Amino acid sequence: MAQTVSEKRKPAPGARTATSDPADGAGASDGQARSAGGYDLTVEQLAAEVGMSVRNIRNHQSRGLLPAPEVRARVGYYNEEHVARLRLILDLQADGFNLAAIERLMSSSGGAAGRLLGLRNAMTTPFEGESPEVVTGEDLARRFGEVDAKTVERIRKLKLLVPLGEDRFEVPSPALMKAAEEVTALGISLHAALALVERVSRDCESISRAFVKLFLRELWDPFEVSGQPEEQWDEMIHAIDALRPIASEALLAVFKQRMTTQVERAFGKVLEQQAKRSG
Repeated sequence: MAQTVSEKRKPAPGARTATSDPADGAGASDGQARSAGGYDLTVEQLAAEVGMSVRNIRNHQSRGLLPAPEVRARVGYYNEEHVARLRLILDLQADGFNLAAIERLMSSSGGAAGRLLGLRNAMTTPFEGESPEVVTGEDLARRFGEVDAKTVERIRKLKLLVPLGEDRFEVPSPALMKAAEEVTALGISLHAALALVERVSRDCESISRAFVKLFLRELWDPFEVSGQPEEQWDEMIHAIDALRPIASEALLAVFKQRMTTQVERAFGKVLEQQAKRSG
C-alpha cells in the first residue's frame, strides 16, 4: 500500500538537468520535486521507491497500467497514486497474475489503484497475531521425543512446521505448537494428536468455505449484478475485512457451547459408572 513520504526527495544520483526528457523525469530541483497535493518523484526515484526497473515502469505505462506522469518544465513527475499502482502490480504478480490478467482486472474495476489495493488487502491481510518462531531438530526432540520420518511428513503437510534446512524449522503458529506439546505432556500420543489436528483442519476448511460462499452469494454477487456501483466499493471492502473476525468469533462461540455439552455428557457417564462401581 502506498506510504506517505514526508521528507523532500532529492534528485537521484546522476540526475540530468530540468531540460531532460519528460519520460526520464530526471533533473528536478527540491522545489520542483514536491507539489502542494503530495510528493512527486522522477522516474528513477519512482523506480527506487517501489523496487522496479525504469524499463518496467515505462512498459506498464505503455500498456495503460500506469497513468502518465504530470509534466512540468519538460520533466515527468509521479505521485502517491503511481506508487500505489505499481505496488499493486507487484503484489498481484507475486500472487501469480500475469500482466494481461492484471490489465483486465484494472480495466474491469475502473483502474482505481486505491480501490483495488483496498480490496486485495482486505482479502489477504492475515489475522492479528502470532509471529513465527524458528526451532531446531534438537528443540523438537526435547519437546516431543524422537519422531520418525513418517510423522515428520504429516507435520509438514499440516504446515505445523516448515523446513528451512540445516536442521532448522519455522513454526508458523507457536500457539498451536504449544498446544500440541501440552497435549502430549498429558500422555496423549503425538500420533493421536496429529490425527485430531488433521480432522480439525478439514472441518475448519469446510466451515471457512461456507462463510466465503455466504459472502459471495449475499453481498458480492448482488454488487456485481448491480454493476459495482462506485459508492458501494467502500462498503464491500469493509465487509470483506470484517468477514474473518466475524467468522472466527462465531466459530469460537459455537465451539465453546458444543465443547461444554460434550464434556458434560461424557463425564456425566463416567460419574455414573463410578457411582455404580462404588455401590
